[in-house]
Amino acid sequence: MLKIRLKRLGAKKAPSYRIIVINSTTKREGRPIQELGHYNPKTKVMKLDKAAALDWISKGAQPTETVAYLIKNCNDDGTLNYVKKETVKLSKKALAKKQAEEEAAKAAAEAAAAEAAAAAEAPAEEAPAEEATEA
Repeated sequence: MLKIRLKRLGAKKAPSYRIIVINSTTKREGRPIQELGHYNPKTKVMKLDKAAALDWISKGAQPTETVAYLIKNCNDDGTLNYVKKETVKLSKKALAKKQAEEEAAKAAAEAAAAEAAAAAEAPAEEAPAEEATEA
């Protein structure tokens, strides 16, 4: 079975990968059938022949999970369409503090809503009493 996978290059703690088509039983650094491009995860630089990759997939080659992500998020010119995540991971203490603030804000909103409902009911009861005194 053919696989489209990454071939690791580069120095220690400075990885760089080539995107290759290779037999699934061949070792990671084995001789590829075809090189489709390259990818540097540290700088998010990628160059990929997307048409060739899709052609190999149509022929039955199975992309790995990472390569499938790269092909999916690849522009037509072969560059990576990388969108940085806006969410920030919080520590346990910061997360607990944020949840406590959200609960306090929710309780305050419920109290304000209850006061508004009570204020809306009170004038409605007083209005008919005033009309009865005028008649």
